[in-house]
Amino acid sequence: MKKVIVAGHICLDITPALQAAGKKTISDILLPGKLIETKGVSVSTGGAVANTGLAMKFFGADVRLMGKVGNDEFGEMICNILKRHDAGQDLILAENETSSYTVVIAVPGIDRIFLHCPGTNNTFSSSDIPEELLSEAALIHFGYPSIMKGMYEKDGEESVRLFEKARNRGCATSLDLAAVDPDSEAGRADWEKIIRRLIPLTDFFVPSIEELCYMIDRERFESWQERAGGRDITEILDTERDIRPLADMCMDMGCRVLLLKCGAAGLYYRTGSAAVLSDIPDRLGLDTGAWADKEGFEGSYEPERILSGTGAGDTCIAAFLTAMLEGDAPSECIRLAAATGACCVSAYDSLSGLKPLNELREKIKKGWKKLGSVNP
Repeated sequence: MKKVIVAGHICLDITPALQAAGKKTISDILLPGKLIETKGVSVSTGGAVANTGLAMKFFGADVRLMGKVGNDEFGEMICNILKRHDAGQDLILAENETSSYTVVIAVPGIDRIFLHCPGTNNTFSSSDIPEELLSEAALIHFGYPSIMKGMYEKDGEESVRLFEKARNRGCATSLDLAAVDPDSEAGRADWEKIIRRLIPLTDFFVPSIEELCYMIDRERFESWQERAGGRDITEILDTERDIRPLADMCMDMGCRVLLLKCGAAGLYYRTGSAAVLSDIPDRLGLDTGAWADKEGFEGSYEPERILSGTGAGDTCIAAFLTAMLEGDAPSECIRLAAATGACCVSAYDSLSGLKPLNELREKIKKGWKKLGSVNP
């Protein structure tokens, strides 16, 4: 079985269960001086390491999780949760540092709000991943350098160093991003420059479309915000007008395999030519002929219920990468990714709603209903 490393951002997610029937915007709920009754709380691990890593483990991948936590109560909780999944052995324990946590404001039918403390994620560096592990792994998936100071400062120097080190040791690379606070230090980084440095070193680029557009085409992002008028941006996107031009920019930067998460609408994907894909390290064993020159949009499947979108994008990636490692064709990988997203939103945490890949395949074959997609 091919070995995988999932590294980067890890935190503790604290998600109050909010009831807001009939509410259309978050401002209808969060008002100054208002007492908001909750129906319990979900406390779980969050971030790419936990969400994508544990989901890949659930799907059967041989995966090691590598992140950093503090020697505090939140860190202890993170360690205990990962130990229950037999996945905490590679966590780095940092003395005198604060563990990362996120308070997730998740209201059914409304996009989430995150109150985030980066904590130990800010001190993570390329040296935290041993080179011998990279020499054994077929793939490293790195999540959220955009909210990890040590990985984005100096124009992403540490991220570039990590991906160069991985590829030099025959390990393929996968990269996910996270939204940044425009008023923060991360928000003021030169993200277009950072991404232009990273894409040529990235074999699978799997960001959300809003995060990517904010970083590489701010003018387009602002026009989307204006058109959305306060709604979720992904509700107003058109493939030809909005999504494909952004994908063109990525491919022009040297992208090999692109997966754009487009919220509840679904997933857009594009792959390079066989010549471009031939640069992916051989250890991954990718069938470049089967993967070359593919493009499409996979609409979302209808979920059984919607409680929270927390981790939906991360677990989509987990299904996509696991299926790819198992040798599935791009179209099957995308279908399983979309199906996983529909399962994930049925729970408050990122793992409780997941179903094995074979079970998803059967449900799809039986005619699992789609929600629909953006304009083709």
